[in-house]
Amino acid sequence: MRVGTFVLAAQFPGQGPGEALHRAVRSTEVAEESGLDSVWLAEHHFVPYGVCPSAVTLAALLLGRTRRIRVGTAVSVLSTQHPVALGEQAALLHLTSGGRFTLGVGRGGPWVDLEVFGGGLEAYEKGFPESLELLLDWLGSPKVAGRGERYGFREVTVVPRADELLAEDGAESPGGPEVVVACTSAKTVKLAAEKGLPMLLGMHCGDQEKADMVALWRSTALAAGRSPESVREAGHVSAGVAQIADRPQEAVETLVKTMPGWLRQGLEAHVTVDGRHRVMRDPVAYTELLCGLHPVGPPRLAADRLAATAERTGITRFALLVEGSGDLAATEENVARLGTEVLPLLT
Repeated sequence: MRVGTFVLAAQFPGQGPGEALHRAVRSTEVAEESGLDSVWLAEHHFVPYGVCPSAVTLAALLLGRTRRIRVGTAVSVLSTQHPVALGEQAALLHLTSGGRFTLGVGRGGPWVDLEVFGGGLEAYEKGFPESLELLLDWLGSPKVAGRGERYGFREVTVVPRADELLAEDGAESPGGPEVVVACTSAKTVKLAAEKGLPMLLGMHCGDQEKADMVALWRSTALAAGRSPESVREAGHVSAGVAQIADRPQEAVETLVKTMPGWLRQGLEAHVTVDGRHRVMRDPVAYTELLCGLHPVGPPRLAADRLAATAERTGITRFALLVEGSGDLAATEENVARLGTEVLPLLT
């Protein structure tokens, strides 16, 4: 079982972005101290839902602040950035961190970001497969040319090469950075499966929905010619929420008291690029749903829920939102308890 944290750098009501980012940095440092496996960094623009606009930039800082823990993006949005630029940054972090970086990518949403960064609605609706293909080509080839509808350019040399990580003791290089794909639809599940890329599945999904997506991924990957061994060992990641307390109700009350205000403020700030109507979840009901799905409660309950998800879905990697209290000291304590009290129950 590989348990990590999911960092949104959430700006709660009454807080500034600096406070949210400081909490993100500190929670990562505590995660490493407490024995957790990884930290996953979200990326958002123009909204207090999450105030980190560049997951790879924050990842670079955190890789420099740590020595053991893996750092991944969850996710870098391909609709609003050039895949070659992202590939160059991923290669740089992979090589300089000794292979501790994971690149999580996703399609993003139909937000005004598309207008600001110039991708447009078409980049969101149709551009993801081409961007992903170009990114993977960049991470695994010595020379790359753009031959798609959106990206066209002459062949150029890939520098630095992501697959030239220095191996220890003369061992073979492990290759380029791990790439994970955020999946919210069957179409994206199939795309990830065809390329043999593990999935990142959202915290709003229950175990059955995640199990169904894993089953679809497996059947599609096998049909695409992926080896049974690689399909079996695919490191899918399940996102969730974690709040550890001595009593179940104490943990739930902590999140129900704070998360709805953040969700309401953060989600209402999203602006669609084309004025399309959207329906926002009820913040209180959504918080209560998350509390019922994920490791929210005493250490034993938390461990049992993680183990149950692993058994039902086959997923053994977790990215857990730990900043739901909105408070720095409480978040540090929550991360420490997750690592020192819950993790030992899973090994």
